Amino acid sequence: MKIIRNLAELTSPLCKPILTIGNFDGVHLGHREIFQRLVHKARSENGTSVVLTFVPHPLKVLAPAHAPRLLNTHAEKERLIEASHIDVLICLPFDQQLANMSADQFVKDILVQTIGVHHLIVGYDYTFGHNREGNVTLLQQLGKKYNFGIDILEPLAEHNVVYSSSLVRKMICAGDVAGAVRYLGRHFTLEGVVSHGLKRGRHLGFPTANLITEKEILPIPGVYAVKVRRGERLYDGVLNIGWNPTFGNQTVTVEVHLLDFDGDLYGEVLRIYFFERLRNEKRFDSVQDLIAAIQKDIARARQILSSCQLIDFREYLNSLTTSEDSTPYGKENG
Repeated sequence: MKIIRNLAELTSPLCKPILTIGNFDGVHLGHREIFQRLVHKARSENGTSVVLTFVPHPLKVLAPAHAPRLLNTHAEKERLIEASHIDVLICLPFDQQLANMSADQFVKDILVQTIGVHHLIVGYDYTFGHNREGNVTLLQQLGKKYNFGIDILEPLAEHNVVYSSSLVRKMICAGDVAGAVRYLGRHFTLEGVVSHGLKRGRHLGFPTANLITEKEILPIPGVYAVKVRRGERLYDGVLNIGWNPTFGNQTVTVEVHLLDFDGDLYGEVLRIYFFERLRNEKRFDSVQDLIAAIQKDIARARQILSSCQLIDFREYLNSLTTSEDSTPYGKENG
């Protein structure tokens, strides 16, 4: 996948671009349906599948206090879009100048003259331009004016529940990491660098890796059954998010205990996949009570994880795979 981070890199329009536009936070099943249609359309017309997204999220510029905590880091989003077999990703810098651009000017200057849009695929509720003055009705009118086709997709839903980034955010914030899989199409994940902590876990007999992560959104504090990717190997684990109330921490920490592992992890990058919430954080009356609770957490995590398989991006994308595809599936772990 080619990534364009500045429109100045486009010295001429792309070859018959089949385009979609959006923030695509989470790259959930609704987004993947759009990407799937985009890729099929591009292949059927010998065109170029193109995703246009914004960096940073527009609300971080327009209304920072109301900007959502994002489900993916931008690097994760890029990997997930690449794993969707997209040909070109345009990461358009979002600033006040772009925010002030009228809907007509955005279509004419950016989509038509710069990118050379041949066909546009967007969701039913897409809005754009200054003060969100543009909508799908205007896009249809501009498509006729500037000679590009347009498909408007109805919402993808399950039992009348529409797939959306806001829905997944609510589920993650509530700790429903197991339920979120049906909308994400994969397990919620985060990546972190192992840093030095207070080493309490080691003293208790359960050494933990203290993770520093760029993830904006974390599940509600508590204990979780997780899988941990270290390099090419996957471990079962138990992860705690929170203040460690037994010891009265002043800041939230993310600590993971890898089952059946003994070694030094400092400075390494680990990726965590959340499977199930085990319990709330709790203040224990004694260290022995805490140790007993951890032993129960580990036993339950082993039971859960022994019968669960990691769901990643590739299963959904099998219908897009051909012998000519060269996208390395090992890079889709957003």
